[in-house]
Amino acid sequence: MSTQASMKTKNTMEKGFIYLILAVAAILSIFPFYWMFVMATNHNSVINSVPPAFIPGAELVANFKNVINTIDFFGAMWNSLLVSTITTIGVLFLCSLAGFAFAKLKFKGKNFLFIAILVTMMIPPQLGLIPQYIIVTKLDWLNDLKAIIFPGLIDAFGIFWMRQYISSNVPDELVDAAKIDGCTNFRVYWNIAIPVIIPAFATLAIIRFMYIWNDFLWPLVVLREESSYTIQVALRGLIDNYVRDNGMIMSGTFWATVPLIIIFLLLNRLFISSLTEGAVKS
Repeated sequence: MSTQASMKTKNTMEKGFIYLILAVAAILSIFPFYWMFVMATNHNSVINSVPPAFIPGAELVANFKNVINTIDFFGAMWNSLLVSTITTIGVLFLCSLAGFAFAKLKFKGKNFLFIAILVTMMIPPQLGLIPQYIIVTKLDWLNDLKAIIFPGLIDAFGIFWMRQYISSNVPDELVDAAKIDGCTNFRVYWNIAIPVIIPAFATLAIIRFMYIWNDFLWPLVVLREESSYTIQVALRGLIDNYVRDNGMIMSGTFWATVPLIIIFLLLNRLFISSLTEGAVKS
């Protein structure tokens, strides 16, 4: 009995230690968002005081009014939402289609093409800035959201992620059986692969949506007019060379982050499911 009691106590202590670590990690992860919210609700003088305030203030509405008076916040948010949504949907479809082809179809040069796609992941995106700009200029897409949408419709990491997930979660026997029944390759992809890879869709959607939403360099290069600005480019207009209103800047940044939090919360369960799929698979 004493041995069982000691083992039970040990297990309880181990669980308590794990929960403590998780609680500390959660606090450290949430604190930047909390601090951003605190700054967004306080006056600039309070933010610059020593020590700074650690509790929310009463300037949230006033700071946000300053934001919308300074930049076209809602227009930029709509542009970012439009670009991120269309690009994410395109990436999910095209990358899963390519991933299915690399995982389940047999064709000449498949391995070489897949390796070539992986090699592109090693190339810094800044190296493609000038060629992409020349192409966009030739297509007359400057100051147009198409200049951001179309280059982002395919993603090397997305192809790799989908190929690996489909290879391990869609049985070859199921694909062969569907083909024997007369299914085309696209129907096998649409009716058999897609229902299985929904968790992988959620993971890739979160990653790609956040990347497009937070992208600053490429939109800054191709978008020149305020009406076409995405939110990250528009937020740059909150920074004044002479007077820096941190409350206003943090207010704009906070509200620009809210859509990302909503997307993550909506897809959180599927995201966790995709990460734990291999751990619970027998």
